[in-house]
Amino acid sequence: MPTIHRSLAAVAVAGALLAVSACGPDGPAGDGGSTVAGPPPASDSPSSGGRITLPSGLPTSLLEGLPKTWDDLKKWRFEDWDSWASKHVFNNPVVKDFWDPDTMGDSKPADPAPPSAKPAPATPTPTAAGSAADDGATDPEPPVVKAVPVPRPYLQQPSGKVFFSAKGGRGNCSATVITDPQHPGRSNLVWTAGHCVHEGKGGTFYKDLVFVPAYNNSGASSGGKRAPLSELAPLGTWWADQVTTSPQWMVEGGGSGDAANQYDFAVMRVHNQNDTGKSLEETVGSAVPVWFDAPRDKLDVWAAGYPLVKPFDGQELYKCVGGRPTRLSFDAKRPTMLTIGCDMTQGASGGGWFATMPDGKTALVSNTSIGTQGHTSLSGPYLETVARNALDWISRKQ
Repeated sequence: MPTIHRSLAAVAVAGALLAVSACGPDGPAGDGGSTVAGPPPASDSPSSGGRITLPSGLPTSLLEGLPKTWDDLKKWRFEDWDSWASKHVFNNPVVKDFWDPDTMGDSKPADPAPPSAKPAPATPTPTAAGSAADDGATDPEPPVVKAVPVPRPYLQQPSGKVFFSAKGGRGNCSATVITDPQHPGRSNLVWTAGHCVHEGKGGTFYKDLVFVPAYNNSGASSGGKRAPLSELAPLGTWWADQVTTSPQWMVEGGGSGDAANQYDFAVMRVHNQNDTGKSLEETVGSAVPVWFDAPRDKLDVWAAGYPLVKPFDGQELYKCVGGRPTRLSFDAKRPTMLTIGCDMTQGASGGGWFATMPDGKTALVSNTSIGTQGHTSLSGPYLETVARNALDWISRKQ
């Protein structure tokens, strides 16, 4: 099943030039046809310690409710998130039975756009992979890791696919069922990438957002076969009711990898299209907590997703056991992204990155945001205070 992927960004890592694209269906061709200018010069960069500014051509209403600087965003409370979200409401007019095997399968990959950003330079003497230090530096790219199929059945797995409608067509991403701090054992929350739910740079939330857990659990649509919806979505189709992403993504996010991807995450609250009385977590039988501020130097990470571009076809769940993540940074003032070697392609965007906590539980530590054009590595945002506050808001909002 084809999916829409995001555009390319040239990245110099340890002297090598790597073309980076968002590894998932983040929007239709041309990212919705946006023609706004790129980010402001570095002297006015929102993350450089000055006041928050907007790229030229965007409505000033985006600034309404925001603090003076991005650093101040870390101090937001529930009330602050609630005020911001009320001004940027998610509207999801899903039509009952809109998503079927045909609509799920008609999105097409977009052509890559030219590069637009370079990462912070690599350290002259690179630190060890996965160093605890977050000094805004970029490490050499890690060795490529081959993705392996996740054994079926996918039932009891927290992974699934997100589908959405955008200006230029339909797309899909990967996503993960996460635990709800306010509703233990009865979570209806899904974690994915910001670019899987919102256009970025003054755009809007996508429409018809749904989550399909255990997508193609039986393998009925593998190998180019046609399968009924009951086989594609054995645990039902779950509509998004509430969605939040980072203000950084809403204000700055665009068609290529840059500093906005350092906050490229989103959380959705969903409900079953055919209400069964059970929560998503109870239906799936699995959900993972989010591990914020996870120790970089102690992580062994694996990433999951439904890659689509050849040699993959979007019908199989894969994982990459990436080990200790290295660092990628476009803006040293922001949390440095995690990078692992992985050959998964577009369609994996939004898929969860997992690690084992000290208590032995599996937790989500990131999500796929961007990857190299040659499909040699993936990068995801480091989840800290802003991500924690976003989850707290949507958890308490119900």
